[in-house]
Amino acid sequence: MTRAALITLNSSDDPVSNLAETLSFLTEAADGGADIILTPEVTNCISTDRTHQRAVLQLEADDRTLAAIREFAKLRRVWVLIGSLALRTSDPDGRFANRSFLISPEGEVVAKYDKAHMFDVSVSASESYRESAGYRPGNRAVLAHTPLGSIGLSICYDVRFAYLYRSLAQAGADILTVPSAFSAVTGAAHWEVLLRARAIETGSFVFAPAQTGAHREKNTTKRQTYGHSLAVSPWGEVLFDGGTEVGVGFVDFDLSAVHDARSRIPSLTHDQTLEVPR
Repeated sequence: MTRAALITLNSSDDPVSNLAETLSFLTEAADGGADIILTPEVTNCISTDRTHQRAVLQLEADDRTLAAIREFAKLRRVWVLIGSLALRTSDPDGRFANRSFLISPEGEVVAKYDKAHMFDVSVSASESYRESAGYRPGNRAVLAHTPLGSIGLSICYDVRFAYLYRSLAQAGADILTVPSAFSAVTGAAHWEVLLRARAIETGSFVFAPAQTGAHREKNTTKRQTYGHSLAVSPWGEVLFDGGTEVGVGFVDFDLSAVHDARSRIPSLTHDQTLEVPR
């Protein structure tokens, strides 16, 4: 049996204070016997102010959050999935990267994934997002083979694109990670059902650590996220729901459940090529 710990955060626009809280929860998770610890999307900074982001975000090579968590993983001999970090890049247009990192117990980055699908939506008349204005999308899927199982990486809005998860599962993923900062409005309507669908469709474990609550930006709150860090079994059962409070939740899992689900319903091998009417 393997133990995962899902961390729910309420990150602000201050990477320094966010790191201190993240390290505290990482310690709690390691003390609780976790083999792998997962944090949410944009663990280091949630901000809607591009000028502020340019001032506080760092390049990957210089990022203090990445360096500190790598050191933590090495010290505690534990796997860590940093859901994502907002990072500066050298792109000519100045856009940032929304990048997930899988860290080994040796403190090494064994996989990293840039969010592919940008959250460019109008949730309501008063709530809209244009993620692509500040972040540039990634262009490749990422699968990491580890002693804990093969892990397919994704981030938040990716969850609405089932083909990504099917491709990862068909390539051998046992576990799919969906770290998120999900909108409170769409979260209430779609979060759980999307995650359960991805697990059922692929016969995979789905681990989705989440941001929660009202996020502080320059002493105001401009963004609300849904919370409810979720772990789902390959049969679609919710194994853990973190609710709306920050903290650490644990789930014990056995990869034999992946083989069992895929043996009972081998839909990953039943693809058909169909003609589509035009």
